[in-house]
Amino acid sequence: MGMIHSIRVVNEQRQIAGKVVPVALVLRNQPPSRLHVAFNAVLGLFKGMWLTLRYFWSPEDIVTRQYPENRDTLTLTERFRGNLRFKFPNETAHETHAALLEHLAHETQTDANVAAEWIREDDETRWYHNCTGCAKCEEACPNASIRIMTRHGEILDDREIDRFVWRLDSCMFCNACVQACPWDAIEMTGGFENAVYDRRLLVYNLNRLAGPRINLIQDEANPEVRKRMIEKRDRYGGPVPLNGTGLPNLPPLTAALALEHHAGGPEQAPGAA
Repeated sequence: MGMIHSIRVVNEQRQIAGKVVPVALVLRNQPPSRLHVAFNAVLGLFKGMWLTLRYFWSPEDIVTRQYPENRDTLTLTERFRGNLRFKFPNETAHETHAALLEHLAHETQTDANVAAEWIREDDETRWYHNCTGCAKCEEACPNASIRIMTRHGEILDDREIDRFVWRLDSCMFCNACVQACPWDAIEMTGGFENAVYDRRLLVYNLNRLAGPRINLIQDEANPEVRKRMIEKRDRYGGPVPLNGTGLPNLPPLTAALALEHHAGGPEQAPGAA
């Protein structure tokens, strides 16, 4: 609502219901002239055309991203959210170690098989995480896009994360799960290339290992006990559609293949029309 100029307000005394009360009369604004309306229209058109012409004359100022041509140099704002992932505290150290060994193998002309053993891609310590399976993120999710599955750890005799199942197909990236996590175990990243031909590919596990938090594992001095504290977890293992478990509005893979076969889809018998 616009401000009322004091000049356009008239104060009067009027009798209402037998009493004299002060009232303020606000004069109506005069409608603009046709010339004024036409001038504003031309001015707005000129401003829009000027912006277009400036981009035409100075292509380097164009803000449209030329994707996917600029895929290697594309940068997004920090607050952009396109993917949910586990935080792996050791991941950066392992990537640096692998790059160093690769450079060393190249400089010394080391055999590729020997260099592969140096890099130790199967080293499970890179997938240590901070998740405790408290399910605070699952409780905070408004779309029920997170399912936390826990197990009882035999070594520490306590609750541990077993699987962190995330439904990207129903997530609205509100960041409520990240804010609710008391252990800083998950984060939203800028990864946005999530297009797939099958929605079942968008439901998967975020954790690579089942087990306790990273600090509890690293506090154990015995390496054999540390190995017993963790178990590997596949991306599409556990109760996900690609592994035969249906979810709301998302049938399992086996049921979908049966429906395609019944409807005469890609798996119909040879010679069928």
